[in-house]
Amino acid sequence: MTLVSTLRRVRLARRRSAAPAPTTSALDRPSLAPPLAPASEPDEKPRLSDWIGVLAMCTGLVMAIMDVQIVTSSLTQIQGGLSASSDEIAWVQTAYLIADVVMVPLSGMMSRLLSTRILFVAAALGFTGASAMCATATSLGQMTLYRAVQGCCGGAMTPTVWPVVYGKFRGPPLVTLMVIISMIFNLSGTMGPTVGGFLTDSFSWHWLFLVNIVPGLLVAAVVWVTIDIDKPDFSLLRGFDLIGLLLMAVFLGCLQYALEEGPRWDWLDEKTIRAAVIVSAVTGSLFFWRVLSYRQPIVDLRTFGNRNFALGCFYTFLMGIGMYGTTYLVPLFLAQVRGFSALQIGETVVVVGLAQLVMSPFAPRIARRLDLRIMLSIGVAVFAVSMYLTAVLTNQTGFWELFVPQWVRGMGLMFFYMSANMIALGTLAQDRMKNAAGLYNLMRDLGGAIGLASIGTIMNARLHFHWNRLIEDINPARAAVQQFLEAQTGRFDAVVAGDPHRAALKLLANLTQREALVLTYNDLLLLLGALFVFGLVLLPLV
Repeated sequence: MTLVSTLRRVRLARRRSAAPAPTTSALDRPSLAPPLAPASEPDEKPRLSDWIGVLAMCTGLVMAIMDVQIVTSSLTQIQGGLSASSDEIAWVQTAYLIADVVMVPLSGMMSRLLSTRILFVAAALGFTGASAMCATATSLGQMTLYRAVQGCCGGAMTPTVWPVVYGKFRGPPLVTLMVIISMIFNLSGTMGPTVGGFLTDSFSWHWLFLVNIVPGLLVAAVVWVTIDIDKPDFSLLRGFDLIGLLLMAVFLGCLQYALEEGPRWDWLDEKTIRAAVIVSAVTGSLFFWRVLSYRQPIVDLRTFGNRNFALGCFYTFLMGIGMYGTTYLVPLFLAQVRGFSALQIGETVVVVGLAQLVMSPFAPRIARRLDLRIMLSIGVAVFAVSMYLTAVLTNQTGFWELFVPQWVRGMGLMFFYMSANMIALGTLAQDRMKNAAGLYNLMRDLGGAIGLASIGTIMNARLHFHWNRLIEDINPARAAVQQFLEAQTGRFDAVVAGDPHRAALKLLANLTQREALVLTYNDLLLLLGALFVFGLVLLPLV
């Protein structure tokens, strides 16, 4: 059976006297799965309290996503405050990511056990408390522990939004809300390092965490008052799969650690990374056996039997690679090649979010009139085009040169995110939504982790390749090289206390390194574009 009947988008139902029954859209009545069971009738508009509650949950979503990257631009300052080494300080980032990736799939079981409202509010309060504790940390051990708690609570908040979104909203309100969430999601992921750099430069690194306290408390209070879609089911404790939980935690934790630290330590050449890969492979095999054989698995992988969900998760995995990859590459290029400050980088990359903001009034109308597969194809194709437009970087590329490519990327991400999310979750019954939301978010996070690990490895290889090719032509015997060195030696003679010729050679090496970096970034951007072209080619097969 094809997806046409499920994914075909038609206008909302209109009552006609000549028609015996109203026409429904694919979002209102999916054909391949039972309809969702919202708190109200599908044709009833969401109440104001529903909007307030969901937007409060989205604020928690922003906090959780932004805190993944908010410390990256301030690690040097945190390192000094905690008296940690350059190798040890990476745990401030790694601890959060490991806890987050373990908690995301577990959130489905926890929301059924505690209820969506209790889990989200407890996670929001835990996130807020952990943020306050991070600001008081005086040692690396304390910071690592508090960041792990913060990541665990953030991982619980992120998937919990979707059961409320699909349970409370239908038709045009759902599409409008998806546009808002898409814009918030992409902008918060991009702006994390910039906001972190601004807070650190203006105040201190402690404000990276203190800034979460007031919003966190407000989010918890508003969600507790406005959101109540289910009740706790403590009977799940009788068959709780503790063995499956431990296997999943070790499997995903070791996998995330290997992906995070592998590029920095040459992968299997380092014994800790090698051990993490082996442990992850063994516990991963045992975990899959456990969840497929246990009567009440900690994560129900049978959800992937829904073709729409599997398709949406595949393209969400692909989106994770592209979104996290570009969020990493573009700011890093601007910092390493152009020497931009955190504020200048933020002013440049914010174009992606502004594009979505401008598109937001039109996106709901477009989404209601397009087949979701066509909309997904547009998103994948536009993102691939944006990579081609970006992959012409030079050592002078700045805001205006990146304006159009980033604007195009912002539009592509909006179409991509909305359609992949609706395909994956829009046809699932409400009782499967909580488990599915965790798996859906896990696929995005794993895509980002695997993408960033691959980018780090490929970047090192291509940088060495381009460096070796460039230095082949930089022979001191060549007349052009001699003229450059003589000119720079004369220039440094009056301003450098040491050897001016040595300073000229160092300048030449730095310029060569800069050009090798530019070529490397272009290679990586083209590779991301090729990956999305591959995803586009696969779409007619589904």
